[in-house]
Amino acid sequence: MERPATFNGSETMTLAAHPHAVRPLRKRIADASEPYLYSAPALILIIAVMLVPLVLGISYAFRDIQLLNPFSGGFIGLDHFRALGEDQAFFRALRNTLWWTGASVFLQFIFGLILALLLDKPFAGRGLAQALVFLPWAVPSFLAGLNWAWLFNPVIGPLPHWMHALGILDAPNNILSDPQLAMWGPIAANVWWGIPFFAITLLAALQAIPRDLYEAASIDGAGPVQRFLSITLPFLAPTIAITILLRTVWISNFADLIVVMTNGGPADRTQIVASYIFTQAFKRLDFGYASAIALVLLVLLLAYSMLIVLLRQTLLNKG
Repeated sequence: MERPATFNGSETMTLAAHPHAVRPLRKRIADASEPYLYSAPALILIIAVMLVPLVLGISYAFRDIQLLNPFSGGFIGLDHFRALGEDQAFFRALRNTLWWTGASVFLQFIFGLILALLLDKPFAGRGLAQALVFLPWAVPSFLAGLNWAWLFNPVIGPLPHWMHALGILDAPNNILSDPQLAMWGPIAANVWWGIPFFAITLLAALQAIPRDLYEAASIDGAGPVQRFLSITLPFLAPTIAITILLRTVWISNFADLIVVMTNGGPADRTQIVASYIFTQAFKRLDFGYASAIALVLLVLLLAYSMLIVLLRQTLLNKG
């Protein structure tokens, strides 16, 4: 008769120290894959909703996709990008995008910071004021553009008459039809619509600053300007960097107000890259060329985003 297997003391200690050695391989694989199985539905949804359209859109940039041409759809390589290099309308739209984005972000940030500083001070009805400040952000962009287009219309809107009374305009004309002033119309609408984002975000960052720092600075004799430069601004710097990054990317891709208010006119003076993509895709039905323009814009925004993220990381490391 065979004797049953026995373990000496050292073997028992080894198994106790390494319990995974006696677990079945199938059980270990199941335990290791469990987190991935739980996250699989979300990953599949992200891939289906985000990555697949992105890959298809990028592939269109290298194909001839014209809805009115039944023989289109073939691979054409870099032909769209060669045509883009000679497209003066694209370079004009790119310059307009820099002006549209830079002016909008700068004015939104300045007015949003001023509003956040005002709302940071305790006063009666501050909660109601904060709710009213957020109201423009809740208005649909299409409706906001339509309202501002009416406001700039001298027949039904007051703005041209007010600007004429202030001496800004020689006559109460519609600035949206003036090639020299047309861009200021969508910029004004965009600033009004986007100020709440900066105001609410910066207000949250302001309220996170320890009040003891201000009290200590006041005891040391620091004035309001010195407290702002030495305490408020350094604490807000990382938040400012990320909010400017987000708004720059959003506004560069934001063509709603342009399309509703001016449709890129007059004489393409308000045509930006995002609205130019819209024109190529949905008016000329050339999805291949529109995808090539969108890919160029994507690369430019990715490069800009990386620079801002590096700047923010540098500010955090210094802090």
